[in-house]
Amino acid sequence: MSTDSHGRTQRLELADQSLRDFEAVVLEATPEGIVLSRSAFYPGGGGQPADHGVLIWQGVETRIVGARKGDDLYLIPAEGDPIPPVGTVVRGAVADARRSALMRTHSGLHVLCGVVFRDYGCLVTGGNMDELSARMDFNLPEVPAGFKEAVEDACNAEIVADRRIDVKVLPRSEAFAIPDIIRTATNLVPETVQDVRVVDIVGLDTQADGGTHVASTKQIGRIKVAKIESKGRGFRRLRIQISD
Repeated sequence: MSTDSHGRTQRLELADQSLRDFEAVVLEATPEGIVLSRSAFYPGGGGQPADHGVLIWQGVETRIVGARKGDDLYLIPAEGDPIPPVGTVVRGAVADARRSALMRTHSGLHVLCGVVFRDYGCLVTGGNMDELSARMDFNLPEVPAGFKEAVEDACNAEIVADRRIDVKVLPRSEAFAIPDIIRTATNLVPETVQDVRVVDIVGLDTQADGGTHVASTKQIGRIKVAKIESKGRGFRRLRIQISD
């Protein structure tokens, strides 16, 4: 499967993360899911939730409240909303406030990951995010004195540095030649994936990643390390909040 498509749907958001509006043709449609020829809705994955928004067609509006991945990419309509017939040309509109908040949060997690790996050598063991709040788990056996404050300060220094965030697709062999391209304790990129999407916070963090991101660290805002929790022997969970 191509890195810029899922089944029959061309994934526009992977090439242009600023895109919020698009036109497409309905290829399949039921109350359980709508398949489009092209879409800018991020379908969720890697801890980042799916986009919300609407499809507008023939003066009618269908709310999109999620996505489901199968052989095709299915956009989930709100219960009871009208379903556009196959062959209909629709205009899609991604909810901007939600997507933008999730992009800031996802990029913030990459800054956190880069700082903790650089300064403490810890790998990621799990993570999840919502709008402007997130958690990330690390294999950190002991919490050094002043760790919370040091990590928060270092993250915000990287944000102020306004580091560029680049996205590119590389052949698997080239991507995996990059030192420390996998920052998780387990390699989550299947062997079948031959073209790897790489997100590079230039000078800080380079990872294989399929999500959406802001263009530079300054667009994230400010990171607050709200809490550190123990998740069993040798594992720590850092909860962060993003603010303007």
